Amino acid sequence: MAVSNFGGEEVVYGYDESKIIIVPVPYDATSTYLRGADRGPAAIIEASPALEFYDIETGTEVHRLGIHTLPPLVSGDDPEEVTDAVFRTVLQLFAGNRFPVLIGGNHTVSIGAFRAAAEAFHGLTILQLDAHSDLRSSYEGSHLNHACAAARAKEYAPLVQVGIRSMAAEELPFVDRERIFFAHELYSNKKLYDRALSLLSDNVYITVDLDVFDPSVMPSTGTPEPGGPDYRELMFFLREVFGRRNVVGFDVVELCPSESNKAPDFMAAKVIYQMLSYRFSR
Repeated sequence: MAVSNFGGEEVVYGYDESKIIIVPVPYDATSTYLRGADRGPAAIIEASPALEFYDIETGTEVHRLGIHTLPPLVSGDDPEEVTDAVFRTVLQLFAGNRFPVLIGGNHTVSIGAFRAAAEAFHGLTILQLDAHSDLRSSYEGSHLNHACAAARAKEYAPLVQVGIRSMAAEELPFVDRERIFFAHELYSNKKLYDRALSLLSDNVYITVDLDVFDPSVMPSTGTPEPGGPDYRELMFFLREVFGRRNVVGFDVVELCPSESNKAPDFMAAKVIYQMLSYRFSR
């Protein structure tokens, strides 16, 4: 029997009693290399019951605040339709004082959430954790392609990019060298994480493309790019972000699950629960 809510039978909460709302968005129409991100939300939710729901780092059980999973948000292949649907859903969650967690799907699904967060919170910064700069103004005929996610983010709020190690020459004019942190520089100078943190405003929305992690620990992505941080390094940075800033919501996107290797599915679920534990242990 398929698992329909994040956490399975241990995490069963109604919408009205839940602070945290999971929004699965199984969308993959604009992907350009490996396909399968539309299966990512179901794979993460299926893996999530294997989590232990007491978090050792924070000494908390964040699920007791209530975690409710909405039905998958699907609006066909049109990226305009899916981003509008995400925008409306996330804006409604913010209006109800809920904490939204989007599960993609490819990075296109994040664009609607960027718009909603910028509309709901004054002085927002968007923090992008990603292997790719995603700064193309348009790609393959669409300004809502997953390769354009950061370009769209910059239209709504200041952007800080961390873990970047792949980009096209055409993106160079759109790079803010003071606000982008390349993976090879972070590898040799961990103090740059502190610099990235210092650029964040009080209110922060986080978008996590799972290819930010090195493919040795996260191989199941649409474009696995070598040279990224490992799990512990990136989560240490995120713990500092959650501890020092008001994170208003986040998304985790670009899992392309593999039948032969379920570990990345579990890791994606762990990333989500760990981020929630950091957020609500503040």
